[in-house]
Amino acid sequence: MNHHWRPLIIVPLLLCLPFFAPAAISQEEIPQDIQDLNSIIAVVNDDIIVRSELDSRVSQLAAELKQRGTRLPPRSVLERQVLERLIVTKLQLEAAKQAGITVSDDILAMAVNNIAQENGMSIEQFRRAIETQGLSFQGFREEIRNQITISRLHNQQVAARIVVTDQELKAFMDKVGTSSERAEFHLLHILIATPEGASPQEISTAQHKAQRLITQLQDGADFREIALAESDGRQALEGGDLGWRKSTQLPSLFANILGEMERGDISEPIRNSSGFHIIKLEDYTGGERHIITQTHARHVLIRTDEVTSDEDARTRLEQLKQRIEGGDDFATLARSHSHDKGSAIKGGDLGWLNPGDTVPAFDEQMNQLPLNSISQPFQSQFGWHIVEVLERRERDNTQDVMRAKARGTIRERKAAEESELYLRRLRDEAYVEIRLATQ
Repeated sequence: MNHHWRPLIIVPLLLCLPFFAPAAISQEEIPQDIQDLNSIIAVVNDDIIVRSELDSRVSQLAAELKQRGTRLPPRSVLERQVLERLIVTKLQLEAAKQAGITVSDDILAMAVNNIAQENGMSIEQFRRAIETQGLSFQGFREEIRNQITISRLHNQQVAARIVVTDQELKAFMDKVGTSSERAEFHLLHILIATPEGASPQEISTAQHKAQRLITQLQDGADFREIALAESDGRQALEGGDLGWRKSTQLPSLFANILGEMERGDISEPIRNSSGFHIIKLEDYTGGERHIITQTHARHVLIRTDEVTSDEDARTRLEQLKQRIEGGDDFATLARSHSHDKGSAIKGGDLGWLNPGDTVPAFDEQMNQLPLNSISQPFQSQFGWHIVEVLERRERDNTQDVMRAKARGTIRERKAAEESELYLRRLRDEAYVEIRLATQ
């Protein structure tokens, strides 16, 4: 588990003095270490970042990197990377506040409980595990609140505005259909960023830096260490590790060259509006087929209301089931009695159903029925049903799955690009004064 912990805020000594203390204490009388911990190292609009906040995050990151066996870059490099992330985080939280985005205590509690469960712990065990590491559980909760807040901000400002057209989907599927059969890729990434509207000199400088880094990598330098020290990408603190990604989830500028690369290969600089990218292909896996079981079924639905109770609905369906088993035609009875008008006119026929096409209660009953048998009456959110399974078949659903993934991937790509632009605008339009000397 890798979370960003809320730093320990050191309370100035002045605030801890009793009310009968001398009326005036000069700055020189406050111990120097307390002054240093609370010195302002960055101003971000109306907010600030203090030395203790940065030190806490840098110490946490250094411990995580050591645990992963990654050689640490100079302290100044870590401070530069962490400070920039702190700045962007504060800008996003400020934007969320202005947009009226809040996270209730109930939602926060649910999120923290889910994290505890994912780690196989009760909430009390999880609390103790956090505090055993010398960390504040309340601080951890607030970090989770911030993450949810930022996620909602991006959903509101970016994701909700993205549209995938049929033309985009077709173009994407055409490209996927002729691409390599490799299904997943594990990638490492370095970004040498260029500002929006970069000058030719800025572009040339970034390109030369990217080429210099590639030379170092080809000479045996560790990619993760170079990414940590030099990358401007959002995964720089993770050593540029993008993790495993489906071929359909790759940025298009990467997908076009990965078919030519083998494990361990490092790309030449790849340019887009964000700057120059360098990728390393760590590993890949082959493709896979998606086989599903489809069910051809028909049903009768009786809805409940002020006149028809649950018991009435169940009794009516039991009577219909007896009539069908006694020789009456299912389709005829469905046309006369079913409240599902869409299927009633077709004799209750629902056609071929994929897993998940119906609500869970209906799926569960249908999937356990033998062929040509009728269920007992059961309830779903729509009312009471009886269902008959007519046929089952296996179907290669790969294309449908790929289309669904393709649509999601196009949305993700657009969201990633728009998120980068959104964060860049936040940063460019903000007042940021850095008082920390970084090299």
